[in-house]
Amino acid sequence: MHLEPRMSTKPPFTVELPGQKAVEGETPVRRHPLSVEEIYSKPAPNISTVFELVLVNTAKYGNAKCMGSRKLVRTHQETKKVKKMVDGEEREVDKQWTFFELSGYEYMTFTEYERLTLQLGAGLRKIGLVKEDRIHIFAATSQYWLALSHGAASQSMPIVTAYDTLGEEGLRHSMVATKAKAIFLDPHLLPTLINVLKEATEIKHVIWNSQHKLNEAHVEKLKAAYPHISILSIEELRKIGEDSPVEPVPPSPEDLCCIMYTSGSTGTPKGVPLKHKAVVAAVAGVSVIVQPFIGPGDGLLTYLPLAHILEYVFENACIHWGATMGYGNPKTLSDTSVRNCNGDIREFKPAVLVGVPAVWETVKKGIISKVSTSSPIVRALFWSALALKERLMANNLPGTGLLDAIVFKKIKEATGGKMKLCMNGGGPIAKDTQKFISMAICPMVIGYGLTETSAMGTLQNPTEWTSESIGGMPASVEAKLVDFADAGYFSTNKPNPQGEIWLRGPTVMSGYYENPKETAEALTADGWFKTGDIGEWDKNGHLKIIDRKKNLVKTLNGEYIALEKLESIYRSAPVVANICVYADEQKAKPIAIIVPAEPALKKLASSIGVSGESLEELVHNKKVQQAVLRELQNTGRAGGLSGIEIIEGVVVSDEEWTPQNNLVTAAQKLNRKGIIAKYKKEVAEAYGSS
Repeated sequence: MHLEPRMSTKPPFTVELPGQKAVEGETPVRRHPLSVEEIYSKPAPNISTVFELVLVNTAKYGNAKCMGSRKLVRTHQETKKVKKMVDGEEREVDKQWTFFELSGYEYMTFTEYERLTLQLGAGLRKIGLVKEDRIHIFAATSQYWLALSHGAASQSMPIVTAYDTLGEEGLRHSMVATKAKAIFLDPHLLPTLINVLKEATEIKHVIWNSQHKLNEAHVEKLKAAYPHISILSIEELRKIGEDSPVEPVPPSPEDLCCIMYTSGSTGTPKGVPLKHKAVVAAVAGVSVIVQPFIGPGDGLLTYLPLAHILEYVFENACIHWGATMGYGNPKTLSDTSVRNCNGDIREFKPAVLVGVPAVWETVKKGIISKVSTSSPIVRALFWSALALKERLMANNLPGTGLLDAIVFKKIKEATGGKMKLCMNGGGPIAKDTQKFISMAICPMVIGYGLTETSAMGTLQNPTEWTSESIGGMPASVEAKLVDFADAGYFSTNKPNPQGEIWLRGPTVMSGYYENPKETAEALTADGWFKTGDIGEWDKNGHLKIIDRKKNLVKTLNGEYIALEKLESIYRSAPVVANICVYADEQKAKPIAIIVPAEPALKKLASSIGVSGESLEELVHNKKVQQAVLRELQNTGRAGGLSGIEIIEGVVVSDEEWTPQNNLVTAAQKLNRKGIIAKYKKEVAEAYGSS
């Protein structure tokens, strides 16, 4: 089916449940039209656990391609001279860049994948693990990550997930709290484990991913420190299981499937226990919306962290849809970071791509920079065609196919040429960016969910495409809005009801792991999860997220500012790679702290007559800072922000924000507290100079 970025079906897209009693301070409960009679809890009558999901779909798809991976052939080191400020003095220093050379994709069938999972499950049993023992997974996304999770499920062993970018502290917290007996990790993370194992005393086995190169010195050090712990590769574990097969110990729907840790943007990560029934209900709910458009023969590029609930549900759903997964890596998605081969996107040629806002902003800015270096005729043609396509789509007029074939063909080829759908999750995206990607490549739909709800919240149906909302609910969850009086969000507001989004259904957790206090705050006695997000129902029955309770700041003049909304708009400025908006309650307006996009910053500097080779010298230049501020202010006005939402100062960072320096979480969410603390002096200066 050819999908287009337009609304081709008629509303309402969610409906009020019949026969409800009105509750003061709340909107009526709404559901997906197909789940009014009964909420979906299974993707098929014979699938009630993650283990059954693999068995049933292997029987269905057998020798079709299930998933593919690439091998690292070699790395290439290149040295370039860059200018850097050292002790206030400009110096030229050598900087090393690493590029990757990869093989093509090598695939395994559904039948081979099922065999692998059963062998890994048998291997876990043979090395001494039993039902309900927990296996910690501390690794980047790969076919072995997913296979080990399914292997563990075949023996009723829950997994515990942690982002591979977490440092010792985050890893220690989840390992000690959950009393895991074994850990699977990428070999370069072995040194992180050495100190953690002093406290994580339940660990008996360390399993490393043999898709990556092992440093024997790390193993020797670990063996010397903990001689009682067995260290083996996942291939050795598979071989043990192949040589000593055992019968599966199938889990029940009520059994624990995983304990997934939230990324901890506000304090210690919280453990979210999800039962098998919650994960398969999530697959059921999302399949109602997506399965008509995605199926056997479609490729889905999988590269987001599997420790994130969105990717975990998505990959399990791919198996149910009979689609083919291609494992990639954020570092090798595009051609720019590889040598003598294509990047993952062009090599795999996906039909579907899921990304977070930062990924889509990078894609958009990459396209725009290529267009900018073209001839004036090509530039004019591109922007005219983009505007024309948007008008044709909005008015249901023909002619867009011609524009795709002539103007947007090369852009589509850069993403493999087969993309028919992409999705944004993990945070709000600028409307302009959603429209741009949808018109230039393929329709972008929006997904919203939380770890606590197994990623269920809303998901746009491609035939209900709009840039004005985040769509309706999947079929496995229901929603209502509850008054948040402090900021004036009421279910009686006109023209649209507003309030905090509450969700309920079989995908919702029954409580945080060993945390009754947080559980009592987040869940009601009758099973509603309070998301903390502020929403609004529109006339089509779609939901919009307009705020987040924690990110609402009352400024000096008594008006609330929604930080995430502002960030989604300012992020679309070409000069922004990442952004944190900060509003001091003693000031009238906010300021922004940004990580600049290097090519755009250099271009902006050059346009105002400032020369400079390196990022370090440009970010501290007052003239450049003023130009950045003007660009952001113009972006804010163009995005429809009001006077009090236009920033009055900017801090330009000379350092990228990563989980390693604790300025973003492992799920790439801002660590606001950490960012404000780091740039305290610069923030004061930005407010002072305004």
